[in-house]
Amino acid sequence: MSRRKQHNPPRNRTHDGGDSRPPQGTRGRPGGKPHKAGGQAGGDAYLYGFHAVLAALSNPERDPERLIMTRNAEAELARQGLRPNIQPEIMDGEALSALLPAGAVHQGIALKTSPLPDLDVFDACEGASRIVVLDQVTDPHNFGAILRSAAVFGAEALVTTERNSPVLGGALAKAASGGLEKVKIARIANLIRAIEELKELGFEVIGLDGEGEMSLPEMNLSPKVALVLGAEGAGLRRLTREHCDLLARLPAAGDMKSLNVSNAAAVALYELFRRA
Repeated sequence: MSRRKQHNPPRNRTHDGGDSRPPQGTRGRPGGKPHKAGGQAGGDAYLYGFHAVLAALSNPERDPERLIMTRNAEAELARQGLRPNIQPEIMDGEALSALLPAGAVHQGIALKTSPLPDLDVFDACEGASRIVVLDQVTDPHNFGAILRSAAVFGAEALVTTERNSPVLGGALAKAASGGLEKVKIARIANLIRAIEELKELGFEVIGLDGEGEMSLPEMNLSPKVALVLGAEGAGLRRLTREHCDLLARLPAAGDMKSLNVSNAAAVALYELFRRA
């Protein structure tokens, strides 16, 4: 279950990370108002696409409210032998599209459901060995792709900021392809506090940065690693860099050394997975 958040003063250290579009952290004790992680608004109140919807329906933390599908989607679920735990509402594709953001690739299925539970850093990360920290990654497609990679390569949690991060629904959930339901997410007010809390939990905090002192494969890392990635273009912010334990770069063959943040995350998470 989630705990409400209360901040402890940070200790000093050094960290940073880089990305492909624009995050932050804290420790939990009773007090203050709880919030729903990721809030949902407008068309983002719906999850859409088969993987995103089916994963949410299988998540006991969710409370599904309305399942909508086309006849074709209904037939596809029947073909796969899947029976939703909520009675679907059948609608034609055009009407379904009108409920969702313009251009949403819904595959004939959408779900309105409760948000994910509100977690602090300790709720999400205690007991984990590999986690991702996002420093203002705002693009939902990049964020979702990072969640997908995290789920594939065994990162148990992700820490991001309440501000300057996308809604946990809609396009993000579609890009995550079910990863949104499998990786615990802590949305925090202050990233530096969150990094210090991760250190309290025994994590070595590695900022991914093109100017890092060593390449990630060359590093001798602790069993518990928090990988920090920054916003596209801007990369890690100065304070984030300063609070990382180490800065690492990804090896590159030639003059072109930068990757989109979600691609960089996938490569780095694979490297951590390979060592586990």
